[in-house]
Amino acid sequence: MNAPTENNRLDYLDAVRAFALLLGIVFHASLSFLPIFIGWAVMDISTSSRVTIFMMISHSFRMELFFLIAGFFSHMAFHRKGTAAFLKSRLSRIAGPFLIGWLILYPLIIASWIMGGESMQGEVNILSGLKLGFQTLGNAPTGWFTGSHLWFLYYLLLVTAITLSVRFILTRNAKLHYATTNILDRSVAWLSRSKVALIVLSVPTATCLWHMNHWGMDTPDRSLAPHFPVLAVYGGFFLLGWILHRQKPLLAQFSKLSVGRFVLCVAATFATIKFSEYQSDAGHPQYALIKGSFAFTYAVMMWTLVTLTIGLFKRYLDKPSKIVRYVADASYWLYLIHLPIVIWLQIAFAELSLHWSIKLFSISAITIGFSLVLYDLFVRSTFLGKVLNGRKRNRVLFSFLDRSAPDSSTLPIPQPKTISNT
Repeated sequence: MNAPTENNRLDYLDAVRAFALLLGIVFHASLSFLPIFIGWAVMDISTSSRVTIFMMISHSFRMELFFLIAGFFSHMAFHRKGTAAFLKSRLSRIAGPFLIGWLILYPLIIASWIMGGESMQGEVNILSGLKLGFQTLGNAPTGWFTGSHLWFLYYLLLVTAITLSVRFILTRNAKLHYATTNILDRSVAWLSRSKVALIVLSVPTATCLWHMNHWGMDTPDRSLAPHFPVLAVYGGFFLLGWILHRQKPLLAQFSKLSVGRFVLCVAATFATIKFSEYQSDAGHPQYALIKGSFAFTYAVMMWTLVTLTIGLFKRYLDKPSKIVRYVADASYWLYLIHLPIVIWLQIAFAELSLHWSIKLFSISAITIGFSLVLYDLFVRSTFLGKVLNGRKRNRVLFSFLDRSAPDSSTLPIPQPKTISNT
């Protein structure tokens, strides 16, 4: 999506982006194990309230983390490539996968919901489910975008377009551009150094959370009409990443690890869990106060988790790693195709007499493993790999398939031409 060049790769940020996307796979894999039915495709016979806690915590920061890293790499790519080349790359690497991926994956997701409903009634007809799923394409544009996990690409396009539009307007007036960028740079510099920065950032974030349709971050997958509170949160993280790349040393300061930040994160997480218990108690006399408190502690949890994740990855993965780079390159593909696979596996595991944790681990591992095999075989070294990752790369898991290509070490070495003195 917004990967840096080989010579400019920041390995720990590659790892952060991959982590955010892989966490999304585990998040979706966990939804069938919730103790209450939330309208997901299938509900497992083994459930746990711990899954509810995991879902709330992971959902609070994974996409915010992704958008911050996307903003950082977008600014890098924009100033390296120039406006025209940057726009071309966004269309091919974001808009293309969004549109084509939706046409392919949406019917499969609908089929998954059909089969999930049938499984809870004791019978699954795979061929019929797939047929009905693809028939929904004939209803277009009715239902377009609804239920698609590719909404994040749509919002990434929106925030990128807004950022470039504002930048274009500002650059038309040199004084206004200088004043605005100076204010933003100074503000981010202060936020990167201040001990109360995350509390300050949590106030506008909590205001957006107050206007969500549910407690916590909404998933805007119901309409192409922007969900403005969600757009403001993800746009804010994208803009922060964009500005942080202007002053790259500030990222290390912003994500600096400290005992105080860990304590703040733990305290905010426990408070958020406690406040969330009142979500369904709309008749509580202090409901509004509790909801506001939840929004604030949720925002603090969000910001601390984002900064701590970046800080931990910088400390332990800030060095070149072939494994990290491979997974980072594959993570975009994995997230694009994972949802139908996850749901089909959830259906297959739903009635098995196994503990929910074993099922969750198995579904997540099989999904990631199978998707990696598809990536190595059909994506990494093909045109798809160029679209998703910016360039084709040799296979790794199935490297023997690339051996038919000429090995440069066996090719004849060209002799230098003799240059005459005339």
